[in-house]
Amino acid sequence: MIFKESISDPGTRGVGTKFIIALLAVLLSVVFSIGCRGKASPLAPSTASEPIPDSRPQNSYADVISRVAPAVVTIRADKRVRAPQQFPFMNDPFFRDLFGNRNPQQPQEQVERALGSGVIVSPDGYVLTNHHVIDGAEQIKIDMNDGRTIDAKLVGSDPPSDLAVLKVPGNALTFLTPGDSDKVRVGDVALAIGNPLGIGQTVTMGIISAKGRSTAGPGAGNFEDFLQTDAPINQGNSGGALINTNGELIGINSQIIGGMSGGNIGIGFAIPSNMARSVLDQLVKNGKVRRGQLGIGVQRVTSDVAESLGLSDTKGVIVTSVRPGSGAEKAGIRRGDVITALNETPVRETNAFRNQIAGFGPGAEVTLTVIRDNREQKIRATLGEFTDETAQAEQQQEGPASTAKLGLGVEPITPEIAAQLNLRPGTQGVVVVNVDPAGPAAEAGITRGDVIEEVNRQPIRSADDLRAAIARSGNRPALFLLNRRGETIYLTIRPRQ
Repeated sequence: MIFKESISDPGTRGVGTKFIIALLAVLLSVVFSIGCRGKASPLAPSTASEPIPDSRPQNSYADVISRVAPAVVTIRADKRVRAPQQFPFMNDPFFRDLFGNRNPQQPQEQVERALGSGVIVSPDGYVLTNHHVIDGAEQIKIDMNDGRTIDAKLVGSDPPSDLAVLKVPGNALTFLTPGDSDKVRVGDVALAIGNPLGIGQTVTMGIISAKGRSTAGPGAGNFEDFLQTDAPINQGNSGGALINTNGELIGINSQIIGGMSGGNIGIGFAIPSNMARSVLDQLVKNGKVRRGQLGIGVQRVTSDVAESLGLSDTKGVIVTSVRPGSGAEKAGIRRGDVITALNETPVRETNAFRNQIAGFGPGAEVTLTVIRDNREQKIRATLGEFTDETAQAEQQQEGPASTAKLGLGVEPITPEIAAQLNLRPGTQGVVVVNVDPAGPAAEAGITRGDVIEEVNRQPIRSADDLRAAIARSGNRPALFLLNRRGETIYLTIRPRQ
């Protein structure tokens, strides 16, 4: 009655209506606020300050390793080699007089046993390993993870990539399929599996430290695109597996930069799985690898080069030489051209560019974006084939410091280098700046930072002096006088023929 009157009474109608509206507004506000606690409005930015919890760390990789370990094997390769000359100075009359003109008896041959690792990459027994593990081997045996030892057959080997393919009998073997190494990121966790120092299968962990590494440089004739890792890798790990935490094969362990004792210091290199897959497919199908070649020498565009050419930035590579008769010469590429893109993909550094060209294969047509006289143009070129002969020509073009027969690169000694190596004032020679791990220099024990003072008792002052001395040696081992951080030693090297 009272309620009815209050609604119908003209004097109180506005007050009642306002009260009801206000009450409804309060109720709606409460309901809305409760609902918003469960779900934020998509129209308003979140004001929550609570941190997002980290994902739970992985405390064990045992399940991954137990799944992939049977696919990683030990490789034992035996080869007969001519025994190194223990008295390399006997051709010198001075030294011969010390022995009364008598040549000491020396063994003619000896058996050299190489120990490495490999990865089974197919259920029917194809095995990937390093070329340097089986190079020159007359007998190859594989120790399987289950304790068996099996004779292996060499399917094919590719020295420029340091990869080889073996075959063992089988039809249901545990294997690893090469994954997509392009998806690997710097900082990803990596696991290395192999047989370091012959102690048995070992697993080590680290991260991917860098991508696209090259240790020998283009003048050495190698094709390198290494994944760098700090997962401990030592002698015997060569050819083993580098996997990610999903158990995918992302690389084939290949080499290390060792410390004073030659052991691991956290700088190891693996051949990326995409390169390994390409080499594997070609070796299984054809027994050899064919690569494209443009026929030019290139170097990185530095700030000084860009400024001298009037370029706005340092992108691309500059052509330093063009081999006569090559696809580059036929296409009209000139020395001094700056190549900024290959098939519309930006070119940023020399090693990657060379690997990309090689990957297209001989006979392929490519489009190069070139800056010449500050004008951009497109040039189409047909690639030739990379061969030993064209490789030597390329090595000569890509820098006078490359010595292909020795497998090393040298530079003149500068005051800065002399100070860094603690050389005595007046030290003459050339300093070793890179060494092909599969080359004669590395086999003889030469390392980066060694200074070559003499070859066959002749002073060396330049890379040309070094090449001339090696040419005069012919098929005979050359006697090197090295300065290694202030100490001089003799080594003999038999150059490549």
